[in-house]
Amino acid sequence: MTCASCAQTVEKVTSKLPGMTEASVNLATEKLSVTYDDSVLNEDEIIKAVDQAGYQVVTQGNHIQYDIDGMTCASCSQTVEKVVNKLEGVKEAAVNLATEKMTVDFDPSIVSSEDIMKTVKDAGYSAKESLSQEAQADLDKEKKEKQIKDLWRRFWVSGIFALPLLYIAMGEMVGLPIPSLVDPMVYPERFALLQVILVTPTLIVGRSFFTVGFKALFKGHPNMDSLVALGTSAAVAYSAYGTIMVLLGDAHFAMNLYYETAGVILTLITLGKYFEAVSKGKTSEAIKKLMGLAPKTAMVVRDGVEVEIQVEDVQLGDIVVVKPGEKIPVDGVLVSGNSAVDESMITGESIPVEKEIGDTVIGASINKNGSFRFEATKVGKDTTLSQIIKLVEDAQGSKAPIAQMADKVSGVFVPVVIVLAVLSGIVWFFLGQESWVFALTITISVLVIACPCALGLATPTAIMVGTGKGAENGVLIKGGDALETTHKIQTIVFDKTGTITEGKPVVTDVVTTNFIDKTKLLQLAASAERGSEHPLGEAITQEGDRLGLAVQEVTNFEAIPGHGIEVVIEGETLILGNKKLMVERKIDLSSIEAESDRLASEGKTPMYVANKEHLLGIIAVADTIKESSIAAIEKLHRMGIEVAMITGDNKRTAEAIAKQVGIDRVLSEVLPEDKANEVKKLQQEGKKVAMVGDGINDAPALAQADIGIAIGSGTDVAMESADIVLMRSDLMDVPTAIELSHATIKNIKENLFWAFAYNTLGIPVAMGVLYAFGGPLLSPIIAGAAMSFSSVSVLLNALRLKRFKPSR
Repeated sequence: MTCASCAQTVEKVTSKLPGMTEASVNLATEKLSVTYDDSVLNEDEIIKAVDQAGYQVVTQGNHIQYDIDGMTCASCSQTVEKVVNKLEGVKEAAVNLATEKMTVDFDPSIVSSEDIMKTVKDAGYSAKESLSQEAQADLDKEKKEKQIKDLWRRFWVSGIFALPLLYIAMGEMVGLPIPSLVDPMVYPERFALLQVILVTPTLIVGRSFFTVGFKALFKGHPNMDSLVALGTSAAVAYSAYGTIMVLLGDAHFAMNLYYETAGVILTLITLGKYFEAVSKGKTSEAIKKLMGLAPKTAMVVRDGVEVEIQVEDVQLGDIVVVKPGEKIPVDGVLVSGNSAVDESMITGESIPVEKEIGDTVIGASINKNGSFRFEATKVGKDTTLSQIIKLVEDAQGSKAPIAQMADKVSGVFVPVVIVLAVLSGIVWFFLGQESWVFALTITISVLVIACPCALGLATPTAIMVGTGKGAENGVLIKGGDALETTHKIQTIVFDKTGTITEGKPVVTDVVTTNFIDKTKLLQLAASAERGSEHPLGEAITQEGDRLGLAVQEVTNFEAIPGHGIEVVIEGETLILGNKKLMVERKIDLSSIEAESDRLASEGKTPMYVANKEHLLGIIAVADTIKESSIAAIEKLHRMGIEVAMITGDNKRTAEAIAKQVGIDRVLSEVLPEDKANEVKKLQQEGKKVAMVGDGINDAPALAQADIGIAIGSGTDVAMESADIVLMRSDLMDVPTAIELSHATIKNIKENLFWAFAYNTLGIPVAMGVLYAFGGPLLSPIIAGAAMSFSSVSVLLNALRLKRFKPSR
């Protein structure tokens, strides 16, 4: 594919196939994504349809790298290479003896990967696929670099011949001296033949414009190359006719040759394509950066011995050893040792996280100071890093609704331009006072200036850079749709527990009566709650541990369901529980009733502690608010977004928390299964709603919302249901995602504006509208330069997004 029209053609022919649900082509990544019913349609039929439209499908499995075992010398590698190359459908097989790897380029419709591995086995060796995400990326990168080198070679070869051609043809007109040997007035034959000699190499190195352009034109799907091929062919054909006339003795044709137009246009467009290829390469840097994070090897324990193996060979359940300063190879759970781990490359969080036995570690994060061992729980494509890479790749290949308009335009654009070019030439020939040479100039200019490339690249390049930038900031946006919808959000609904709050209760206040001091009260409560499994009890025992309070021996522990517990410590009976328990046991609460009400109004849960006669005090427990919550909500308000909170808590507690963080709307006492309905109600008010959550119970609401935003520390189910995942679990990333969406959509609109404006202004000028009113006429050479510049300017504008920084 060379332009947006090509992409539109491939999309159109594949969409029409029976059983095809969806076909989407991304010009920037040169990928076709299809969803189809495999009982009606198969891969071969899709490949055939694309082939008949004049393009070639290279499926993802076409380049596969294999690890070869059993080779001992050059003769072995030669044997493996020979047997695989003989297979029908294998285009090329190359074996590297030093790395013991074989790379095969094959047609999966003729030969399968299994056939290749069997052939190697039959030759006395063994082969297994070794293509990781990174290896695939390397092959893609290699292909892109080869394309860039090829375009650069084509440009300088064209340039070497096009410059003297331009000088000889146009020099005299601008007063430059022409060698007398080729003076058109004296030696018109030499003048014409030298131009033929100079233009021929340019036509040869630029032949792909003609092969691709005419093939697409004859298939009925003209593209940008068709425009260039038609324009330059017309110039060359007319000039060839002129050359024959000169050789037959009609010397005045020497001043009407257009070889330099064809040569210079092909050179300039090749330069434009070179810059385009370089810029396209830069758009996918985010993926390459992510892939570069993963270490290549891992130290694992096998049969009691530490051995170093390739990361791809790490298996589930392997015990992996990590030393200070090393990268963690895969995801897992600590089984011995402890350390601080820098997870900034995954979460964006700069402060190292302390890790102890039982804690999870993420592949590609960096171990700071201690040594530890962990059990591998996620390997290969299941690791967090691989999942992130896949999410970003999918997003970069997806389409935003705004792109569909550009696609439709570019689909009809080329045929319309061909008609306009021919019509304008005919009109000037019959109505103007000019010769048909003038009419031909007009036709060539229109064909060459009208390139839909800028339209086709406007959206995918901005999406690629935008989603890549999001990944760098810990915000994973799953597709173009999500990126576009996010900037329209009017209301954001936050789940309370684990999203606005930390999700685990902690002791916030200790209030005592005259019978005991605070430390003693906490020591007794922490000792008593050791046997309890209640979250409030856990919070109290954790506080006792944090303060290093000695644990006292508990006898006769009794749980009182729905009320609390009764224990005996050092011969004294204690009761710990809620207000109901105290009233039942006839404990007087009047001394600290006001304090108890204050704590409840602040959204804290008071737990009473008493002996048989007196109330000893209250320990208040609450789920604390995350540091980032207040700042994030404040920032959303500044952006003009309404903020709501959804929770199963009672109204009083919910409103206390809402007051602390500045929430506009409180949806309290909502059962998990009703969260999606609450989101629906907000949508029925005509609002675009985003939902932010972290738990399994948030998944339906995340799916119901216009945009679902999952907290990265949440469950896999929540992350699957969401459109955006915040890897840092920092609510400040919610406004960042919205800002990024605004920046990307603004960039796309700028790109589309310039692409449309360029064609809207360029085509009438090329058609000679200004010339008709005494203005300038556009030369085909200037038209070629302008066409190349339009695509490059759109790409450069998209790359400006790389400078995006979230405001704080």
